[in-house]
Amino acid sequence: MLEISGLTKTYGNGVRALDGVNISIPKGMYGLLGPNGAGKSTLMRTIATLQKPDAGAISFDGLNVLQNPEGLRQKLGYLPQDFGVYPRISAMALLDHLAALKGITNARQRKELVLELLRQTNLYDVRKKAPSSYSGGMRQRFGIAQALIGDPKLIIVDEPTAGLDPEERNRFHNLLSEIGENVVVILSTHIVEDVADLCQRMAIMNKGRIMIEGTPAEWVADVDGNIWRKVIKKADLPSYQDRYAVISTRLMSGNTVIHVFSESDPGDGFEQVPATLEDVYFAIIRGAIEPVAPTGR
Repeated sequence: MLEISGLTKTYGNGVRALDGVNISIPKGMYGLLGPNGAGKSTLMRTIATLQKPDAGAISFDGLNVLQNPEGLRQKLGYLPQDFGVYPRISAMALLDHLAALKGITNARQRKELVLELLRQTNLYDVRKKAPSSYSGGMRQRFGIAQALIGDPKLIIVDEPTAGLDPEERNRFHNLLSEIGENVVVILSTHIVEDVADLCQRMAIMNKGRIMIEGTPAEWVADVDGNIWRKVIKKADLPSYQDRYAVISTRLMSGNTVIHVFSESDPGDGFEQVPATLEDVYFAIIRGAIEPVAPTGR
């Protein structure tokens, strides 16, 4: 169990990236969803001990992370949003080097581990090629392979599917699902579908705060019956935004499809539609429904 309490972080330019974050993350796949600039990456880097918060506490299975960062690093696998690789070294050689840095000194054990990780991430056939030559999806799978070195108990993946094509995204989802059965995996993303497909529990973050935390299915059930849809002309959008709680807009065949949040029939030609996790997300971010953030422990 990962426990975070009262975490705050303000950068030198005055940006308050974390504003009293409280969250409890159990074993399994856990989604952290929010727009770009919400503070997700700052939270991930802080949990990964790459930067210190101004205040607050982090514990993992009883370990005080801020007092003993090295203790967490021994249990951590981390795939940041952007990571570099050596341009002319093979995937097999690079994983072997990283395994040695993680303290696996026995050469035979390292080789067996590296080959198993390459098989697990479906990179065995390209093990002799440099990761710098890989496609985006292959490089992300290599990133997961390096994150799995040392049998980590906590794995953090930050925006892992951004830029991937649908086939690679599905491969990556399957891989994360397998990994998340026995350890804590935090999936930080701004892509709603990633969380909807993978995570039984999640939180929505915005402006440095946890806005809501819990089970996606329960959230969708709570707002179901309050989502209304209408196709309008693009030029009419401002007037609808003035009159209704418009939570999302989408262009379709030259017109604009809007979703509004309303506890009663707004009339005016709107039709009720089943709620989705995307509707919940936009309703929270747009302020159409009140956030229910977890309290400190």
